[in-house]
Amino acid sequence: MNIWNEILGNQVLISAVLGWTVAQILKTILDWILNRSFNPERLVGSGGMPSSHSATVCALTTASGIHYGAGSFEFAVCFILSMIVMYDAVNVRMETGKQSKLLNRVFFENILELDGVILQERLKEYVGHTPVQVAAGAVLGIVIAAVVNGMY
Repeated sequence: MNIWNEILGNQVLISAVLGWTVAQILKTILDWILNRSFNPERLVGSGGMPSSHSATVCALTTASGIHYGAGSFEFAVCFILSMIVMYDAVNVRMETGKQSKLLNRVFFENILELDGVILQERLKEYVGHTPVQVAAGAVLGIVIAAVVNGMY
């Protein structure tokens, strides 16, 4: 039972998990409003507004900065992790989504075969983020960590 108390008392961990959870719920609600239908995949899927990846790592980084200080090893590791994750979301994964969209169009509108095999499943198109989605997730994560860690 002591381990659960430690986990639930770890404000850095709680901040990061809450950042991801709130972002996923917001993403689902926004998708529901825009598309007028509930898509349960949005609760756990990547892509969309706000970026849950950014919310998670920015909440983690902010909480570690609050608890350990901006000059700490913990903050440095979290900060670098945040930069890599957000760069990846905007650049690498956004390009992957664009390529998936194009390949889906080529394979499913023209019904082309790939080495004699017709693709059965569409490639996932919502894997990356726009800079605005990443920034929104980052702000969300920072605010959540500040609230969880008593700065507000």
